Amino acid sequence: MMTKKLINPVFVFALTLCTLSCKEQTATLPSAQQIVDKAIAVSGGDLHRTSNVSFTFRDRTYTYRLQDGKKVLTRVTLTDSTRIEDIKTNTGFQRFVNDAEVQVSDSMAGRYSNSVNSVHYFAKLPYGLNDVAVNKEFLGEVTINEQEYYKIKVTFDEVGGGDDFDDVYVYWFNKATFKPDYLAYVFHVDGGGLRFRRAYNERYIQGIRFVDYENYKAADKNSPILSMDSLYVKGELELLSKIELDSILVSS
Repeated sequence: MMTKKLINPVFVFALTLCTLSCKEQTATLPSAQQIVDKAIAVSGGDLHRTSNVSFTFRDRTYTYRLQDGKKVLTRVTLTDSTRIEDIKTNTGFQRFVNDAEVQVSDSMAGRYSNSVNSVHYFAKLPYGLNDVAVNKEFLGEVTINEQEYYKIKVTFDEVGGGDDFDDVYVYWFNKATFKPDYLAYVFHVDGGGLRFRRAYNERYIQGIRFVDYENYKAADKNSPILSMDSLYVKGELELLSKIELDSILVSS
């Protein structure tokens, strides 16, 4: 004769509490989209799109402006006798040397265009994270140096994602401020690599947030991008350079 096993009512009660607690915690966590929306809002919001911005980076001057409703990104390089202006728009790339347009091969135009776009992209973060081709995935909550963060992975669609659509990014958004204090990315140009950046020197100019970055690399460029925060906390990343913006001007 089979006997029924009695279930401990205390166990059932504890399991129920745990289930309800887990559901409540999951329900209160913001989505990746909500986190990015708040990050953009506290970093200047739509002022990034409507304002004209200029700054210098490594002895070159970069500008962002709207012209006939379209964004125009520029980079100006000066030498003793030469002024080189690179212009990237939605429709293509142009190079001017001493105000005269010069023809550039398609391969070099793509390289110059990506270089100009990359500097502007990092300067405007997190604004670009709501572009149509951007995919966002919430990875959970982590702690870096006793501060709690939301961890989000970003990938790009091939259509509309640019030449570097296969790059992968991870952002760490401060839970208290929603600002992206850290980011990491895998890139494939020039042999590829893996980088981790820590934002510092935050300042607001005409309502727009700007930061500089400490730029780190892992000893093994094949390290998993999702482990970069752990490697940073352990002191296992090498400081390569500092990304510093100077002479920032913002106008409407």
